[in-house]
Amino acid sequence: MVAPQISTVLPAASKDERKAQCPTAAYLHIPFCRRRCFYCDFPISVVGDRARGETSGTIAQYVEALEREILMTERQGRSPLETVFFGGGTPSLLSVAQVDRLLSRLDQHFGIAANAEISMEIDPGTFDLSHVRGYVAAGVNRISLGVQSFQADSLQACGRTHRPEDIPLAIDLIRRAGLDNYSLDLISGLPHLTLERWQENLDRAIALDPAHLSIYDLTVEPGTAFAQRYRPGEAPLPSDESTAQMYRLAQQVLTQRGFQHYEISNYARSGYQCRHNRVYWENRPYYGFGMGAASYVDHQRFSRPRTRREYFHWLETLESAGGRLAHPTTPPQERLLDTLMLGLRLADGLDLPRLELEFGKGAIARILAGLQPHAQRGWVEQTSSHIRLTDPEGFLFSNVVLSDLFEALSE
Repeated sequence: MVAPQISTVLPAASKDERKAQCPTAAYLHIPFCRRRCFYCDFPISVVGDRARGETSGTIAQYVEALEREILMTERQGRSPLETVFFGGGTPSLLSVAQVDRLLSRLDQHFGIAANAEISMEIDPGTFDLSHVRGYVAAGVNRISLGVQSFQADSLQACGRTHRPEDIPLAIDLIRRAGLDNYSLDLISGLPHLTLERWQENLDRAIALDPAHLSIYDLTVEPGTAFAQRYRPGEAPLPSDESTAQMYRLAQQVLTQRGFQHYEISNYARSGYQCRHNRVYWENRPYYGFGMGAASYVDHQRFSRPRTRREYFHWLETLESAGGRLAHPTTPPQERLLDTLMLGLRLADGLDLPRLELEFGKGAIARILAGLQPHAQRGWVEQTSSHIRLTDPEGFLFSNVVLSDLFEALSE
């Protein structure tokens, strides 16, 4: 059998692709949670079980700060926002009025396109029908529901606040509000999770008829409660081989049920890929707002402080500077590595003619040479204009591919 070869003959790309892109996406970080999940290392603020945007002065103060930051941020270009994403944290702790105000500020300052995708992360048990109807009336048209597991012991092991029975109730509220564009999050690799129990989670998720599913493998982050209790690959966490089998099972089950595996961790029905997250994976520019949020504007990538006190201080500094703070420009080599790392997450893979326009033929030759060994292993394949990881094995071993590729590019 002849090993597959990667071609260096590429089709021409349009010179229009050289034009600098202006951000058409905005991320708003809503950091508030009832409690911190045991696996979480995100920048959040714990507010307890009773606090909500309608009653919490802490949340109200933060929303006001977000409005200030939005209105101070210099608009790049004239294109309106095509995607907005409320992430967290638990954005469904915001009141309807607060979501409406934030979207109004974005529309006032940047403009929001008529067909914009406006996503909001929500957790079961943190909202009622009046909330979700209000969010939809304010403009939210896509919801991501933090399910994580359908099994009570797994939810308890994660420190989640909802119960399995809260999940179908949350879906019912979303549907009654008139939304069919909803996504479910699941986590594989949790303590005591077996392949059989993982199959049950997949089956129960599919039965709720989501338009989209995000499947994440547990990462034991330093400093978290999980890091104090568990070591990756050691019981009661599943072995590395078991988590690999969970990945393969999810790919098999979901693609057989009509979901497109369009990104390493994401599956969608036709027409329901997350437009906002594709901005990140295609390494396109975006605005970020709020505590810990990242922006990528004019080849400058920067993040805000991860605590509320530091974020408020940073905001005062920004106001004193008239809305402009200096940030280092991302060097071309770092932009190339970012583009490779993000683009290879997509089933579409890397657009080689576009890469050649931005980084030159020499870079493409080095990339293809660095990927050739993995093409021979069946982890990488090339179409007429793209190079991509195979599904599921290339995706499963993406860290190995990227590590070897980065080493080759640094020589």
